[in-house]
Amino acid sequence: MDFSAALKERRASRRLSQLELALLAGTTQRHLSFIESGRSVPGREMVIRLTESLGLPLRERNQLLLAAGYAPAYPETALHSPDLAPVLAALTHILDAHMPYPAIVIDRYGEIVAANAGLRILADGCAEHLRANGYRLALHPEGMAPRIANFAEWGWHVLNAMTAELNRNPDRRLAALHAELSQYVPAARVAPGHLGFAVPLQLRTPHGELRLMTTITSFATAVDVTISELKLEAFLPADQATAAALSQEAGPG
Repeated sequence: MDFSAALKERRASRRLSQLELALLAGTTQRHLSFIESGRSVPGREMVIRLTESLGLPLRERNQLLLAAGYAPAYPETALHSPDLAPVLAALTHILDAHMPYPAIVIDRYGEIVAANAGLRILADGCAEHLRANGYRLALHPEGMAPRIANFAEWGWHVLNAMTAELNRNPDRRLAALHAELSQYVPAARVAPGHLGFAVPLQLRTPHGELRLMTTITSFATAVDVTISELKLEAFLPADQATAAALSQEAGPG
């Protein structure tokens, strides 16, 4: 797809009119119309402004720059490059500080980049081949699924978040993973006492049934593609009994 068609598609998917996008990007509707029709060739700075105004992920901004005939603007550093060592060190500090509660860092496909020791209570009894991917660990029948008391509800909570990401930023590999995981999750029924704004994970463990809520942190100000696609998922106790059980699990030995 050429740049003009790609730009028009991205604008339409975000339900923005030409006038709205033009105002956000600091140009005129007429100029934007000419760009989308291929009658005008935008400069590199204009391409960057348009992709920023659309709120595209950094990877997709680079792709549109290439489609327009320009070099990518945002670096994509290998995760274990020395250049990212300070970032990984900071993430490790955050993960360790979250103990005794579990926390993981995943990439855009759910691959686990880092985790604290609290992950062991989630991964207990899970097949080894699933432990590298947070999504499969949570939803695969050989993962956490048999121990999740509200599996249908929790599973669709995870899948719906993936759907929202796909709606914002279509991706074939993520779509294939979503399709795979959808096979494992039965139809959900809203249980009595459903919180509405959050779905607690009800996990059976040797310490009893834990009730956990999650928070997702992304690196919105990142200017590196790799960092921008990382997410930190932190689990928090939804009641005092869960807090006590996790503290006990993290104790000596």
